[in-house]
Amino acid sequence: MYTIKFGTDGWREIIADNYTVENVQRVAHATALWLKANTDNRSCTVGYDCRFGGQLFAENTARVLASHGIKVFLSEGFCSTPMISLANTKLNTYAGIIITASHNPPSYNGFKIKAHYGGPVIPAEIDKVEKLINYSDRPELDSLENFISSGKIEYADFEEIYMQHIDQKFDVPKLKSYASQFAYDAMYGAGQNVIRRLLPEATLMHCEYNPGFNGTAPEPILKNLMEFSSLLSKTPQLACGLATDGDADRIGFFDSTGRFVDSHHLILLLMQYLHNDKGLNGKIVKSFSVSSKIDKLAKILNLETITTKIGFKYICEYMINDDVLIGAEESGGIAVKGHIPERDGIWMGLLILEYMAKSGKTIEQLIDDTYALIGAFAVERYDMHLEESKKQSIIQACKLGEYKSFGTYQVEKVEDMDGYKFHLGNEEWVMIRPSGTEPVLRVYAESSNSESAYKILDACKDTILG
Repeated sequence: MYTIKFGTDGWREIIADNYTVENVQRVAHATALWLKANTDNRSCTVGYDCRFGGQLFAENTARVLASHGIKVFLSEGFCSTPMISLANTKLNTYAGIIITASHNPPSYNGFKIKAHYGGPVIPAEIDKVEKLINYSDRPELDSLENFISSGKIEYADFEEIYMQHIDQKFDVPKLKSYASQFAYDAMYGAGQNVIRRLLPEATLMHCEYNPGFNGTAPEPILKNLMEFSSLLSKTPQLACGLATDGDADRIGFFDSTGRFVDSHHLILLLMQYLHNDKGLNGKIVKSFSVSSKIDKLAKILNLETITTKIGFKYICEYMINDDVLIGAEESGGIAVKGHIPERDGIWMGLLILEYMAKSGKTIEQLIDDTYALIGAFAVERYDMHLEESKKQSIIQACKLGEYKSFGTYQVEKVEDMDGYKFHLGNEEWVMIRPSGTEPVLRVYAESSNSESAYKILDACKDTILG
């Protein structure tokens, strides 16, 4: 029998295969039992992004929760994951559920649980939800209309709550003064209305409802954003561009030439803006796959760093219990002090735009200033779709310490916090890790430039594929 398991960030499956109304109701039932066991605050937000069937799955989730006596605030339309997390803090709900598969291909949907503090539920609590999933027949549920008429389900505008929060936290007039130089690619995702409302003079791309995402996984990485990159390179008045994924919690960014600015560079810029310009302090909590340059800049700024396993839920655990300035992942997920302990692609993009506007510098100039402090670098990644048996044999070889070199690159040290990171000297490394959400083996490499990083990746690929 199929067993429902939460991965790195929620439960995700292929729609109409294992992702069915029945299984969504099972997960919602377990979530309701978990919520009731934890608190007397029996309230929950429920939303959905732009994926196929999102509204249907969200309404069924809301009905299950309401049948347990939980007050549900249901999204009036599609919304982003950060909107759900923020709404938890503004509406004082104990939990939030967003129906999304984030950046996964269009055939997937998923189920994320968010906590009252505005971030992911910690792993130990997710384990409890999993154990409460009942695979037997489920009872009949009352209709959505009856739950609404009785007040157990109430519609809420999570996007409006989010827009009001932006007004409170940003220098909006300054942002608007740069709107005509700014481009945004929503990748047909749930962030598509925010920039349209906030910066109506911005250049917009893929800000329409398209649940198939035009056949492309809504992950904001360069290979999925070539059209957007081309737009920036061919439009002289554009100074930078922001892209966000399906549920708008991950960021992709571009400079004026259409060159992709990855998360490693954005983290470094945010560290300087928040610490040097805004006077904020706190720890830098980063996932295992993030550039070692983060540690180098942190030492210059006298900020402590902490490394976690991959998955924002591990970063969030520090953010809710410690003084954290930035929590960040390699894959485009970044959270900052002064907002919520949650990844938010739009929020980070607006911070970078505000940094540019207030400093009077281009994104290229800000990056050059950063290189002057810590040196130039690049982190690149291959996503290898392999047979499960081959993938497992590679991981086993890593576990047994069989890889002493990759081509001419000699391994000096190995870390195995989450995957296997092989340090090669000269501030270079290569890392091998199976994805927690997709049937993929990820291989990462860092070097002084992209060409050198790809050489390391190719040497690693040749070695592990034999």
